[in-house]
Amino acid sequence: MIDLDATLVTAHSDKQGAAGTYRGGFGFHPLAAWLDRGDGTGEPLAAILRPGNAAANTTADQIDVVDLALAQLPKQARQQQPILVRADSAGATHQFIDHLRALGVRFSVGFDLDSRVRTAILALPADAWVAAIDADGTDRDGAQVAELATLDLHAAGWPAGTRAICRRERPHPGAQLTFSDADGWRFQVFITDQPDPDLAPLELRHRQHARVEDRIRAAKATGARNLPFDRWRRNAVWLQLVLLAQDLVGWGQVLLLDGELAVAEPKTLRYRLWHVAGRISRHARRLRLRLQRSWPWAADLVRAFTRLDALPLRC
Repeated sequence: MIDLDATLVTAHSDKQGAAGTYRGGFGFHPLAAWLDRGDGTGEPLAAILRPGNAAANTTADQIDVVDLALAQLPKQARQQQPILVRADSAGATHQFIDHLRALGVRFSVGFDLDSRVRTAILALPADAWVAAIDADGTDRDGAQVAELATLDLHAAGWPAGTRAICRRERPHPGAQLTFSDADGWRFQVFITDQPDPDLAPLELRHRQHARVEDRIRAAKATGARNLPFDRWRRNAVWLQLVLLAQDLVGWGQVLLLDGELAVAEPKTLRYRLWHVAGRISRHARRLRLRLQRSWPWAADLVRAFTRLDALPLRC
């Protein structure tokens, strides 16, 4: 699974390529792709730097990032495993979806609730809805899923086999409803070409696209919160260095850490592991790193060093 999303990076001074953003700020609007392993972990695959006024649904940028991301995957994996690209409603453009179809890659992208979609939702019979599920397989409280079978997506120009899936859910207490929230339900729709007959896992798989926000937050904690240079080219290089750093963190967690630390964000890792005080000593021509025994995560750090030392060396 590959997740696409863009994020805003504020510029606090005049920098080449910085521009006004749709939120009224000033800076950049990079677009990136992350791998989702399905267990809460994943590493960055590609990113491109864009000015702050770049649109979220610029098809050419989406295609560039997807092509760069796919090139990062092992060739054997691309040939033997199905690949799913997930995005929010910014990915619901005909040219982008057609490009994915031409590559043999499946898609799951958000879809706007226009008048046709709302009509199809309200026309659904009561027995069309099934319970939505959470990641542990249990029913999601107050949430149901249905397929909008009456919505003719092929006639609207979407590829054959495209389906529209809707989730309705009771808003949390205090949430403000909108005019499109019929009978107190809040609706979200996405389109996909996955053929799975069971709607609940399909909807859960798309909902888990929200984990990309964790990846973005981790990227900003690794250096993407601010692009420090005045020249565009230097900031583009900085963005790639951020991806490399996030890549090292992700693979370090996969290979060396367990439990909470295997899915922890950089802020947590920085406090628990990276900034641990230690003392280097030399004895009998050997170099030793001595850690504070009472530090709660000292054993995790020692175990990580042991696993690192045991990894095979490859040229």
